[in-house]
Amino acid sequence: MTGDGARARIYWAAGLRSGATGLTGVILALALAERGVGVESLGLVVGAGLAGGAVGTALVAYYGDRLGWRAPLMVATALTGAGYMAVAHAPSAAFLPLAAFLGMLNGFGRDRGPAQTLDLSVLACVAADSDRTRVYSRYTFIQDVAGAIGALGAALPAIASAATGSTLDAAYRGVFAGLAVVSGISVVLYAGVHGAPAHAAADLRSGAPRDPVVRRRLGSLAALTALDSVGGGFLAGAILSYWFFRRFGLAPEALGALFFAARGLNALSYLAAERLASRFGLIRTMVFTHLPSSGFLLALPLVASPWAAIALFLAREALVQMDVPTRQSYIAAVVPAGARTFALGLTGIVRSAGWALGAPVAGLAMGALGIAAPLYGGGLLKIAYDLALFGAFRHVRPPEEERAGPGH
Repeated sequence: MTGDGARARIYWAAGLRSGATGLTGVILALALAERGVGVESLGLVVGAGLAGGAVGTALVAYYGDRLGWRAPLMVATALTGAGYMAVAHAPSAAFLPLAAFLGMLNGFGRDRGPAQTLDLSVLACVAADSDRTRVYSRYTFIQDVAGAIGALGAALPAIASAATGSTLDAAYRGVFAGLAVVSGISVVLYAGVHGAPAHAAADLRSGAPRDPVVRRRLGSLAALTALDSVGGGFLAGAILSYWFFRRFGLAPEALGALFFAARGLNALSYLAAERLASRFGLIRTMVFTHLPSSGFLLALPLVASPWAAIALFLAREALVQMDVPTRQSYIAAVVPAGARTFALGLTGIVRSAGWALGAPVAGLAMGALGIAAPLYGGGLLKIAYDLALFGAFRHVRPPEEERAGPGH
């Protein structure tokens, strides 16, 4: 298959997966609350799903290239579909953490996990250095447009319940069964993604990089990613959705519209990130768009008006995700091609693990310190990450910036 053919299949499959994840991030907490699940258990379910994603990503990092891209992509996507179906038919709340773990369900609301790791490795393999950030920006643009559409679907359970006369719990279960079908379509798309192109196949191998400089670099990136992701775990979509629900009483329909707007702003920001990175460099774009977003987050609990809170939240969302395609492109650029899947997988693992740790801690903090505690904790951790990242990596430049000269 040509690079363009593989890219198109990946874009479509990632879009479907992201739409399902965007919807899950908004309705998971509400669906569990409808079943009588408390906030502490909600954090456990979200954390279990993210922990499952971390395990899946670890397996992909070590064995993905060795097995060929197609089989791991299909298996990971099929497991998520099975997880959605298990949530739809869970006999009791006690079963939900196990279903979330095995299905790698993502209550964070953003598409991350083993399939994404392989997506990024494939895309980097078929793109030139000068095109890598553009390809990643398009990929994340598609992800967040789809995620926004998925979030807008949060009104579906209420509409279905009213139309059919069924209980709201039954409507939520039906939606999760539908998400399982969507995952099946992605499996079919991934069936057409084959191995690496001939010009790159010889450069790929599974395993950690052997160069000590690269190992130290990757270790530092992984540690910083862990710091950022713990802060991100405090701010999972399900938790932010619950905060708006408790703080201002926003209905599911309003929450769906809010997260639709947020994902739309995220998507547009990726196009801006590509242009900023071409002018100012990847690291500077990552840090100096991320810092202001944390300031907006820290101000969010201080406002009394729902409209002011919505405005601050959307301002944050217009900036906070610009570091996603730039960070992915940076990681892929500063390690050898043979270690790329490992590098993307390792940082994906620590990101999922950090989210898995942060989410249940956020649930406990909500119960003990108040519903605003995750916003403060997440914001401060993310500020610490930005400052440390800039201090450690401002002089480590990817190949395309080295070729552009010292003034880039």
